[in-house]
This record gives sequence, C-alpha cells and structure tokens, in this order.
Amino acid sequence: MAEGSTKLEMTSSARRTAAFRDGLVEPTSGWSRGYAQANVLAIPREHAFDLLLFAQRNPKSCPILGVLEPGETTGPLLAGGDIRTDVPKYTVYRDGEKVDEPTDITGHWRDDLVTFLIGCSFTFEAALQDGGVRIAHIDQGVNVPMFRTNRECAPAGAMSGPLVVSMRPVPAAQVADAVRITSRYPAVHGAPVHIGNPDELGISDLGAPDFGEAVRIPEGHLPVFWACGVTPQAAVMRSRPPLAIGHAPGHMLITDARDSDYLVP
Repeated sequence: MAEGSTKLEMTSSARRTAAFRDGLVEPTSGWSRGYAQANVLAIPREHAFDLLLFAQRNPKSCPILGVLEPGETTGPLLAGGDIRTDVPKYTVYRDGEKVDEPTDITGHWRDDLVTFLIGCSFTFEAALQDGGVRIAHIDQGVNVPMFRTNRECAPAGAMSGPLVVSMRPVPAAQVADAVRITSRYPAVHGAPVHIGNPDELGISDLGAPDFGEAVRIPEGHLPVFWACGVTPQAAVMRSRPPLAIGHAPGHMLITDARDSDYLVP
C-alpha cells in the first residue's frame, strides 16, 4: 500500500495515536481523510480566560472546537486519547520564547493547564480536493506555509498579536470554487481572508514563511490566504505568559470528529 494511502486510511483514533506515540513526526495535512483536525494550545488556568476572550473576539482565526478542564488530558474530540502524546510534535513556550519542540509533553505538563482545541483548515482540504482544487503543499510534500500579517487581532486582557494566515495557491479560474467550498466550514476558518497581492497583508516574500515551508506557485495561480490557528501562538509570543504549549505548526491533533460535522448548508 502506498504511503499516502496509508495516511488517508488512518481513521481509527487508536491507529492514529499509536503512530504518533511510536515516534512518527510529520505534518498531518492529507492524513485521515474525512476526520477533522485541530490546533492545540494549553495555557495556565490564570491566563485561560484571556485566551478564551481573545478567541471569542477573533473567531475567524480562533474558532474553538472544544476546551479541556484544567489538568484534563482527554475529551470528546479525542476519546480515549491523551493530549500530551497524541500530537506528532509540540511547541513549548516559556515567557513567550520557544524552548522545546518535543513529541511528548508529559514532562512539561501541569495540572493547571487548560487546553483549547481550535479549528484547523486541514479539515476542509478534502472538500477542496473533491471540488477539483489541488492542494499544493500536499502535492509538493511540504508543510503548509504560514505567515504573520500586518492585521492586528482584537486584544483581550493580556493577549494580543497579529493575524496569522495559511496560504494555498489556487488556479485563478478556481478561486471562486475555493471560496464557495471553504465558506461552508466556518468552524475551521471558513472562507479566505485575502486573495492575491501579499503586500496588502504585509507579506514581502512568499518564499519565506514564518511557519511551515514554502511552496512553488505555478503559473496562472493566485495566492489565497486563510486565517490560521497559529494566531494564538503568535499572541503567546507577544504576550509572554509564563508557560504555553501548542502543536508545532502543521502538526495537528487528528480528532474523532468527522469533517462533515462542521459543514453548514
């Protein structure tokens, strides 16, 4: 069986988590077709309300799918799983600085950590493919490129930061299709926030993403930008809470929810 087919058929949570617990580390775009993926950010309880309010004020970039109580390591979106081990790679921040990128955060875990599960645009990629829109980073075997922008999010308490976007090049003739398809998934960022000229977002070089990897943009394609769930990690970097733990960008939690659960008419 081809490696890509294996990824697509990784639909059982037990099989998915076993793969990551066994040390598999790679971006999850294209994994477990039909299942929703989620951004992860765990933060001490004393800062959790600010993050919750930040998400409420910035729902396009921070659509919350679920929240785990302080110290909880599992929940409905990962039934029988463990948030400390079931993401392929994590990023650990102390005072806003990245200090570690482990594959297991058990050693960093604290019982006061509140974990936010935030919608991820990987969830609607299967729908884009079904609609005939190819996904460049999957085709090219790289992580999706993500960029900080010049758009400021609405602040909340101690939390503030820029909007982060993911970029997918789309043939000009299919941009309307991409907008229509993704607009039906508002819980995982929905329609794009910008199409075309990256300078308008303050992005000077599409070949130098802040997170992820660059993709080749074929002739006749336009860069299309979606709000990205790395936005709260950018807020962590600016706001500098004493501890925060997120997924490594592009290395998501593959949930037990179906992508169709977040499809609206």
